[in-house]
Amino acid sequence: MTTTETITLAGGCFWCTEAVFQRVRGVVAVQSGYCNGHVPQPSYEQVCTGTTGHAEAVRVTFDAAQIDVRDILQIFFATHDPTTPNRQGNDVGPQYRSGIYYERPEHGEAARALVRELEAQRVFAAPIVTEVEPMTVFWPAEDYHRDYFARHPQQGYCAFVIAPKLEKFRKTFARYLKP
Repeated sequence: MTTTETITLAGGCFWCTEAVFQRVRGVVAVQSGYCNGHVPQPSYEQVCTGTTGHAEAVRVTFDAAQIDVRDILQIFFATHDPTTPNRQGNDVGPQYRSGIYYERPEHGEAARALVRELEAQRVFAAPIVTEVEPMTVFWPAEDYHRDYFARHPQQGYCAFVIAPKLEKFRKTFARYLKP
């Protein structure tokens, strides 16, 4: 019996989200790509125009025997700003929207329940705008996006945007770090 499950998360630039989830215990694969748009096999340049309907996202495959989808979602909400529509920091456009795209209906239910809980607890100063929708399409990103932070840790964006997110993840979710 397999315990592997997949959920796709859009938290702004996929380099950031990929770098976080590659470090999560129980995550067996992370693939950057473009989801839920209307252009087949879009290029990064096309997606960056904001006209393809795609979100930059990561497909997270995890072992549900080691970590459950709620934990994955809590990490997701803590490592990006789910209150800014079509924006994460200086990255602006619909491709940078916050989104949870599920293949299993129970993952969608878990996501909506967690959004309600976070809203009720007023965890964020503004309303959560994360879209929670079924996955309709996922196109893998070009190879040069794969493991971007690991290959370019000194690059400006990596050093000043991704590295602080990773530090926050390490401090907040140390129990979920891979050994």
